[in-house]
Amino acid sequence: MADMEEERSTARAIADRLWNSRWLLAAGVVAIVIVYVFAGMSAYVLLLALAMLFGAVMLPTGIGRQSAERAAAIEASGLQRLSGEYLAAAVADPLIIFDRTATIVHANAAAFAAFGGIAPGLSLSLKFRAPEMQALLDSILSGTVASDAVDYTEKLPVERAYRVSASSVGHGTDLYVLVFKDQSEARRIDRMRADFIANASHELRTPLASIAGFIETLRGPARNDPAAREQFLQIMQNQTGRMARLIDDLLSLSRLEMKPYLKPGTEVDLRQTIESVIDSLGPMARDNGVAIERDFAEGPINVPGDRDELFQVFENLLENACKYGQSGGRVVVSMARDGDKSEPGIDVTIRDFGPGIPEEHIPRITERFYRVDVETSRTQKGTGLGLSIVKHILTRHNARLSIKSEVGKGAAFLVHLPAR
Repeated sequence: MADMEEERSTARAIADRLWNSRWLLAAGVVAIVIVYVFAGMSAYVLLLALAMLFGAVMLPTGIGRQSAERAAAIEASGLQRLSGEYLAAAVADPLIIFDRTATIVHANAAAFAAFGGIAPGLSLSLKFRAPEMQALLDSILSGTVASDAVDYTEKLPVERAYRVSASSVGHGTDLYVLVFKDQSEARRIDRMRADFIANASHELRTPLASIAGFIETLRGPARNDPAAREQFLQIMQNQTGRMARLIDDLLSLSRLEMKPYLKPGTEVDLRQTIESVIDSLGPMARDNGVAIERDFAEGPINVPGDRDELFQVFENLLENACKYGQSGGRVVVSMARDGDKSEPGIDVTIRDFGPGIPEEHIPRITERFYRVDVETSRTQKGTGLGLSIVKHILTRHNARLSIKSEVGKGAAFLVHLPAR
């Protein structure tokens, strides 16, 4: 905007100087004519004076008109650009205006928030190096298409998927616009649907097939066999319980994914919450031959969060430790204040001494329906969704989960919760 204002000022100054020069020349010619009339100079002098008068009138006027037209064009260009900036600011999606050299002229606030590091004067070809973006820019600048759109994925700081369209601002301009339509939520829903079809349907099909088979047996060969009937009914009850747990976990996960960025506004007594979890799982731990040990820091420990959700987190982690680490005979639950001044918080660690988790499984262990050992998980009535639920709850609480394990020496799940 400062450059355009400077150009307009310069054009006006040139026009003013030319206008003043025209009147100076005209005054000079008049003076010569007066001298000719009263002093009897040659007629050639008069003709020369008239030629100078014509040049003084016509030539500066033409130049002045051109300068005025140029100033008007600069003014119109500035107003057009200013209007474009106002319109860009009103668009909720990331929007970038660029010129024929693929150089950024303007980017709205949504574009700065989404991509960062963009500013007028930066080359789009350097900022967006993906082949699909390069092809889109080439096609719109070459004029081969009036508009086009491509799919583009931004990896950092978080993965986001965009549908990017490019078009010319209008006739008579050398400006173009990129609009980024965020498709991340739609893609996430598509993945959830695909996961459900591929995994949940399989998980439900197995117990349903078992129940159907047992019903057929009970109505046929085992109709008059009380012992077989009791055995089959027990298995059917277990299978229906498995389906109920799976559906409950799916509903819980769905509710969490609908509000992943909703931060809890209440405060939780973390010590009391974990004590309640240990008390509720005490009978199950004893049945598995596991002793639960406590190692808590002194004093009250409060964190911002939702008590029911944090209860679900530690219940899930402690239950897994008692089930899958029961060969170690004990589980240690420790809680301490993190001494990191840059990120103060509370660390809760649940450690078992069972067979441990192979290193290659750790990065994927929080994925939905991912299991280290499918048969062991099903034997322990697992659904494959527990750690995924844990991850989503911790994300809502601005917390993180760290997993360390060594085969044969157990596993440790550390939850870091931010302090007040």
